[in-house]
Amino acid sequence: MHLQTQGWKRAPGLTALALAAAAVVSAAEMPANVNARRLADPAATAANWMTYGGTYSEQRFSPLKQIDKGNVSRLGLAWFADYDTNLQQDGTPLEIDGVIYVSTAWSKVYAFDAHTGKTLWQYDPKTPGQWVRNLCCGIANRGIAAWNGKIYVGTLEGRLVAIDARTGKPVWERLTIDPKERYSITGAPRVAKGRVLVGLAGGEYGVRGYISAYDAETGKLDWRFYTVPGDPSQPFESDAMRRAAAT
Repeated sequence: MHLQTQGWKRAPGLTALALAAAAVVSAAEMPANVNARRLADPAATAANWMTYGGTYSEQRFSPLKQIDKGNVSRLGLAWFADYDTNLQQDGTPLEIDGVIYVSTAWSKVYAFDAHTGKTLWQYDPKTPGQWVRNLCCGIANRGIAAWNGKIYVGTLEGRLVAIDARTGKPVWERLTIDPKERYSITGAPRVAKGRVLVGLAGGEYGVRGYISAYDAETGKLDWRFYTVPGDPSQPFESDAMRRAAAT
């Protein structure tokens, strides 16, 4: 949902701010133009919402000051867009250079023009419906990541998918789980230093938790860190797991 003010009087500097925003859009070399430089740039992070929580600190706070408690009552509806279901919509949108990307139930992803609400594309990973038997808490997806022209989403049945932010078509996908176990992904991936970090759900069913890091461009698994030791009769994956097992 995009909001605008009703009867807003142009404040000093508002024209300059609009021109600066237009320059940001025109300067974008690609949709979802997110990288380490922009995420470290206060001007870019103030003008956009490029990662889950807003910035790497995930404070969910915007430093913009045009809207405050004195004028927030003048906000009004500019446009709205419908999803294909009203079930469990928990996705936190990203806004990058005038495009809103958001995940919805069943791990679907939409891209909307932030100014008009026009749907630019929709991606459906076609999660098999029978996988719901492996979920504790429904079909929600809580967020996505963006990096270098791609949007990343974890699916309910454990895939990590990279989507072309211009076309909405998948670039690569990787199965991150053992499909014989009751794993799922509902949380938002994170991207740092060119790696997509993704965790798992399923602790209610006794599965072993871990975090995986995939190359953001190719989908190659770079490393995996388990949060608890595994079968003590098998070799430990790392010295950290060996030391943890002693506790």
